[in-house]
Amino acid sequence: MSLFAFDESFRLQGYNLIAGIDEAGRGCLAGPVVAACVSFRDSVFIEGIKDSKELSHEQRESLFQEIIKHAFVGIGIVDVDLIDRVNILEATRLAMMEAFENLGREIELLLIDAVELPALKVDQKALIKGDRKSASIASASIVAKVTRDRIMRQYHEAYPMYGFDKHKGYGTKEHLNALKKFGPCPIHRKSFSPVRELMLF
Repeated sequence: MSLFAFDESFRLQGYNLIAGIDEAGRGCLAGPVVAACVSFRDSVFIEGIKDSKELSHEQRESLFQEIIKHAFVGIGIVDVDLIDRVNILEATRLAMMEAFENLGREIELLLIDAVELPALKVDQKALIKGDRKSASIASASIVAKVTRDRIMRQYHEAYPMYGFDKHKGYGTKEHLNALKKFGPCPIHRKSFSPVRELMLF
């Protein structure tokens, strides 16, 4: 079943207004967690939509433009200070709820990648690997990833020694080496190992 056909199956169950939510940056050592909520306008099909991790930078940027042209889109961003205060799972939920609230459209069913949002009073389905099943969730993963990558490239201008323009805050060997050499900067997640471990010395 194609990703768009998967979403269409819920419309056949009576849900006309469907949205998908996903996040980017949950496993990073630096930078915000970004969530996106996407609800397509009627009868839209976009070739090439899939989980953002399976796409190149150029493909994501191109699909991002197509998605925002053909869908309602909401974005939620939770910064490092709040991540460190409440933990990454709760920060992810907060970003997702903000994205939903910023959608600008009434929704009957929310498809979410592996997370439940009990605070939202709307029908929901938490789908394991939802970004590989649902066009709405996959599109949200693309929007969230492109948005967050742009933020991290801006942070690279302020903190060029860490290489945020390349690894976007993930714990790559290059990033870990820079952390050991320069120590954490203001956008590093102090509650995350190995950032926390470096701060103990």
